[in-house]
Amino acid sequence: MNHLAPTVDVHAHVLLPEIEALVEGAPGHAEARALDARRNGPAALAVNGPMIGERIPRLTDVRARIAAMDDQGVDVQLVSPSPSHYHYWADEVTADTVCRLANEATAAHCSAAPERLRGLGLVPLQHPGLAVRALDHALEQGLAGVEISSHAPGRELSDPAYEPFWARAQESGAVLFLHPFGCTLDERLDRWYLSNSVGQPAENAVALSHLVFSGVLDRHPGLTLIAAHGGGYLPTHIGRADHAWSARSDAGAGCAHRPSSYLRRLFFDSLVHDPHVLRELVRVAGADRVLLGSDFPFDMGSEDPVGALRAAHLTDADFHAVRGANAAALLRLRKD
Repeated sequence: MNHLAPTVDVHAHVLLPEIEALVEGAPGHAEARALDARRNGPAALAVNGPMIGERIPRLTDVRARIAAMDDQGVDVQLVSPSPSHYHYWADEVTADTVCRLANEATAAHCSAAPERLRGLGLVPLQHPGLAVRALDHALEQGLAGVEISSHAPGRELSDPAYEPFWARAQESGAVLFLHPFGCTLDERLDRWYLSNSVGQPAENAVALSHLVFSGVLDRHPGLTLIAAHGGGYLPTHIGRADHAWSARSDAGAGCAHRPSSYLRRLFFDSLVHDPHVLRELVRVAGADRVLLGSDFPFDMGSEDPVGALRAAHLTDADFHAVRGANAAALLRLRKD
């Protein structure tokens, strides 16, 4: 049965220019752009512009996307807005409009090729009181769920204000795609693209640790959460978390079970850029918890996600599970 499953990439992005037009000049926008510039540094910004420009067709045109998917041997993409569209600096009115527009525009993009594309929307994490409504709106558009960052200004994912959001996500069966944008280490990472190569896996690890150690996953064991970039540093360094949980009362106070056990309640994409790390991710999380991911079509992604998966030399069953069977079951894709 695994062999019959479509090849599914759960980490692919769409660029929505209408969102950037909406927020241009809004109060707080200039300050947010300045913070982003400081975090990345001038060298990264100089590379980012041309890199994104060259990829605009694949980010916006469904025909170009499908052609690229065919070249990669990918049957279905789970498409999420570029994380640059989060705009967690925005006030309630602007944030609500951003999320509604993102949900509707992503759904429209995917509807142009419904057999090949499934979509995710956005919720305003900076305004927890709006998150449930935004999630429901995304689901009403036919989207599979929503994409979230690793934190919002002044709030970690362990914040009690998110409890209604986690409860609604579990109740609805929505897919939550955890994809960081920006790193709070700020200017320490502003050279050599450390903001991404170090910052993204660090943010993944911090966000997932908040969900684990705070007991969010105990209170909402049915959450369907996919961590981008293989969950960052956490899965390969989970032994340290286990040791802290067993050795210190303060570390073990918030969650009921050993931290490593929660890895088998989460999903992870395969985008780790190293076959040995991918094998370790499969070992600690389970082959049924890893999903193919490419970060399409950005330069920090994989041009050949199936080839990268094949390089890990998994068993045949595990290869096909990660290649598509896990995601096909998760997204309830038809087997024909």
